[in-house]
Amino acid sequence: MHWQKISLIGVGLLGGSLGLALRRRKLATKVVGYVRRETGVKECLQAGAVDHATTHLAEAVAEADLIVFCTPLAQMRALAERLLPAVKRGALVTDVGSVKASVVQDLEALFAGAEARFVGSHPMAGGEKMGVGAARADLFENTLCLVTPTAASHAKSITQIEELWQSVGARPLRMSPEMHDELVSRSSHLPHVVAAELANYVLSPIHPKQQAQLCATGFRDTTRIASGSPEMWRDIALANRKNLARVLGVFIEDLQEFQLALENGDAKTIEEFFANARQRRETWAANGATTAGTSPE
Repeated sequence: MHWQKISLIGVGLLGGSLGLALRRRKLATKVVGYVRRETGVKECLQAGAVDHATTHLAEAVAEADLIVFCTPLAQMRALAERLLPAVKRGALVTDVGSVKASVVQDLEALFAGAEARFVGSHPMAGGEKMGVGAARADLFENTLCLVTPTAASHAKSITQIEELWQSVGARPLRMSPEMHDELVSRSSHLPHVVAAELANYVLSPIHPKQQAQLCATGFRDTTRIASGSPEMWRDIALANRKNLARVLGVFIEDLQEFQLALENGDAKTIEEFFANARQRRETWAANGATTAGTSPE
């Protein structure tokens, strides 16, 4: 499918990578990016992520066939309200947010009122480095992209969003916004909290200075995602707080069981803990584990 004009609201890692992929594959006549600062205009153009960049929302979305929100979650509703008067009737709108239920609830009704069509999506791709300078045209290749329609979604619109992500190399998978948020709270949001706490605790200045010198490959690999954007992860944690709080509770209970086994010197339980983890991870990897990076989510 070829688009006449695609507008990217936010041109960071995900928005920039999408722009690069669209332009490299010649999927749109024009790709326009909206950025908050004038310096961002130059950065987007230097990276080749867009054909045109602007700090004016109305200019960015005027006559756009497709609008993609690539900003932090907390900014989406306010930006949608601001750009709404300039949206073309019949335009298709999606996002790349890591939490879906609240975004879909906010944006679906807003755009329906403007006779535009919103369908949420979440490409499971990303990394700890942020900004358009880290963008890659191949970021979405061989990754999973969740598409989260509702009962109000038009069948054609759903298909078009799936085709969009297929066209840049991703594999679309449909599920409800609520199911999405439950699943990613365990597989994406919980791991980030764990990585962040490891970095906070182990690298705390209360420990001897030699502590950091003893943090080698295992620590570096386990905590890599803790280098992600604090603003983005604050928004994700708050937007999915009910699910994340629940899975954190279960996770803490599991750790307490392991702690009890240690205190009791229960070698069998300790070995089973590590054996189960190894078996489950190796099965997951052997069954074609996703190649996606961290979501920006």
